[in-house]
This record gives sequence, C-alpha cells and structure tokens, in this order.
Amino acid sequence: MKYLHITCTFLFGLAVFLFFGMAYPHHLHYQEQYQLFLFDSTYVWDIVKLPGGVADLLGRFCTQFFLFAWVGAFIIALLLSVVQLLTFRLANWGWLYGLSFVPSFLLWLFLLDENALLGGVWAVLLTQLAMWGCLHIPKGWLQRITFIIAIPILYWIAFGGSHYYRYPTVFPALLYAAWLLAIILPFMVRACHKWITASSRPVMTFASFALIAVIMGCLVWKNANFKAEKVMQYDFMARHQQWNRILETINAEKPNNQIGVTVQNLALAMHGLLANHLFEYNQNGIAGLLPDVKTDATSPLPTAEAFYQLGMINVAQRTVFEAQEAILDFQKSGRCYKRLAETNLINGSYEVARKYLTALQKTLFYREWANETLPLLGNEKAIAQHPEYGRLRKFAYKENFYFSDHVTREMLESLYYGNTDNRMAYEYLKAYYMLTGDRENYGKLLLHISTKQ
Repeated sequence: MKYLHITCTFLFGLAVFLFFGMAYPHHLHYQEQYQLFLFDSTYVWDIVKLPGGVADLLGRFCTQFFLFAWVGAFIIALLLSVVQLLTFRLANWGWLYGLSFVPSFLLWLFLLDENALLGGVWAVLLTQLAMWGCLHIPKGWLQRITFIIAIPILYWIAFGGSHYYRYPTVFPALLYAAWLLAIILPFMVRACHKWITASSRPVMTFASFALIAVIMGCLVWKNANFKAEKVMQYDFMARHQQWNRILETINAEKPNNQIGVTVQNLALAMHGLLANHLFEYNQNGIAGLLPDVKTDATSPLPTAEAFYQLGMINVAQRTVFEAQEAILDFQKSGRCYKRLAETNLINGSYEVARKYLTALQKTLFYREWANETLPLLGNEKAIAQHPEYGRLRKFAYKENFYFSDHVTREMLESLYYGNTDNRMAYEYLKAYYMLTGDRENYGKLLLHISTKQ
C-alpha cells in the first residue's frame, strides 16, 4: 500500500509538471512578467505586514522562477503534490484514497486562470501545515491552547488577504473550495473509519484514485485556455526578440488574433519581409501594424515592442509605463522596468534609468543585466557603439510633435524620412500605404527609394 500511494502521488505530480511545462508554459511566463520580486527588507515588510502577507510573499518568491517554464512547472507540481500528501496524512483514507487528491486538483483548476496567483496555493499549504502540527501535539489542554493561538495567527499569515487573485474584488471560489476541502475531508474520513471495511484492498485504493484522476483530468483539460496560451506565446517571443521562431510559428499556423498579427508583422519587418509578403498572412487593416493602445496590462506590450524597434522611443516608453500602471493588483513588472530603463538610457535620461536599474539590481534574474547596463549611463561613446541602443538613438525622432493615440501616416513618414537608413520604418510605411490603398504616397516612396539607389 505504501508503494501504491507513492506511485499515485508521483503520477499526479508528473502530470502537473508535464502539463505546465509543455501545454501551459506561457501562462507561467505571463505570471512572472507582472511582478517584480525584490530582495529588499522594505519590500518584504510591505508585503508581510498585510493580512495574508506571508502566503503572498512565498507565492511571489516562487513566481520569479517562472521566467523558466520548466522550473515553474516543477514548483507547481511540487506544491500540489505536497498539498495532496498533507491531505492524505491528516487521515487514514483507506479505499477513499482518491479523495485526498481533490484539493490539489481544485488548485490545479484554479491555476489555469492567468489571474490566479500562487500565493493562494501557499495559503492552503500553510493551513495544512498548521493543522498537521497541531494534531501532532498530545491531546489535552496544550493542544486546545495551541489551536486557539494558531487560528488568528494563521488567519493573518495565510487567509486574511486579497492577494491570491489579480482582481482584488473577485472572489476566487475554486481556491476557497480547495481550502475548505483540505480541512474538511480529513475529518470526514476520520469520522467514517468505522464504516470502512475495504481499506486493505489495493484494488479499491487505486480505483478511487483512477476515478478521481479521470474526472478531474477531464475538467482540467476542458477548462484550460489554450487560445490565451497561444496569444501569450506570441507575446513571449516578441519580448525575447525570437524573430526566427516567430516566422517558423506563423508559417506553420497563421495567427488570427490581434496580438499574434502584431507580432507577426513585427517579425516580418525585422527580417525585411513585411512589405513584400504582407498579404500572404492574415491582416487586420492598419491595426495589424500598430494597434491603438488599450488601457490594459497585456495588449499594449507587443505594440510597445514594435514602437521600440521602429525607433519611436518616447511612444514605447509611454506605452510600457501605462501598461505597468494598469496591472490589476498594482504590482510592478520586471519586464516593464527593464524596458523603461532602456528607453530612458536611449533618451539620455540617465538618472531615471538609474532608478530602474538600481531596483533591478535587487532581483534574482535581472541583476546581471542591470550590472552590465549601469556603466553605460552617461557614456555617450559606449551607447553610440552599442548594437541596439546606438542604432535606436539614431532612428529616434529628431523633432517634437503631438503624439496621437492613433498611429498616423505622418508619424511613420517623419520617422522614415528623418533617417532613411531606418529599414524598419520603411517596411512599416510601405505596408501602411498598401493597407490603406494610398497609391500616390506609395509611388512617391518607391520613387524616393529608386532615386536614393
């Protein structure tokens, strides 16, 4: 029976690991980019002093590792497996063994939502650890006093907060259902022990596990948002400038969502293929080039990447800043901090760039990049020779103008004619003329190119 239990727990953990590592990796990347975990005493205290802060802090600490999907998948698999083991240890399950997986499966369902935060899983786990510890105290007045003391402390560190879901006003029903079942199920099973006569039968034990696994597995697969996963994949590839991988992806399956089309056109332009192959791919009018910036934290970032690569540095900076301010649980973003440091460096706002870089020095995975970038501040020669920052500084607008929320022909023309070596601006301007049917200006652009050659 012992080895059977170990096998079932291992199979469950393996299923969680493979699901998040292979089928849902970009949901993990999505979680990581909308927080900024700092190894800083003030940052830690600001979290733990709030109700539910300890669980929130542990969740944020683990989430920073989601930058690497397989590491994140392992962390989730480990946490959910520990929840199952603790649920099992709190009662002698017998042939009801499969029920010990229900809280973990509910947490798995909870984590399918991109707005579900890992602190919620830690809240359940901390509650179980407190129960397990209290039950191991000898029965009597000491155990009763421990329970009385533990309840308010546990409420404060694990279940009194609102940081388990990105929408602070939304009640995460799945999370609280998992929490309640993790507490109630062991006591229910303990109460039913006298009616359980088949606890020694391995077949019944495995059958209960198999039944729960099939039912909950179907629910997980049915409720997984694979459309959102695809959108997040395009955003991830644009963030890490994986232009070749984007081309391979769009050639295998042409995107039909706004973010996918924006990233598709950006990758084509980066390879100088946009104007000549524009209509070989799905388009969404001029909105497929540079969509209007929306007031949310997700859709503006791929557009901001296009602005940045074009040399529209101020527009990219504004877009990224507003996207960060739109994060629903008011956290900061490692991805946004990095880009804001870059745009301010390119613009020569070195003290502002230093503020972002100093913060990134307190992180685990952005520290090295921040340390390498800090010496560039104020070093005009080094910036000019930098393959990315020097190029984008040359391409940036030379004259001030009023920025419109809608990218206009005049903006692209000013960008290109301000520096005709800007191949990206040429690709986007030509595509803009093609999508709007502007034959006159399209002809002028071709004439200018032929004259230049």
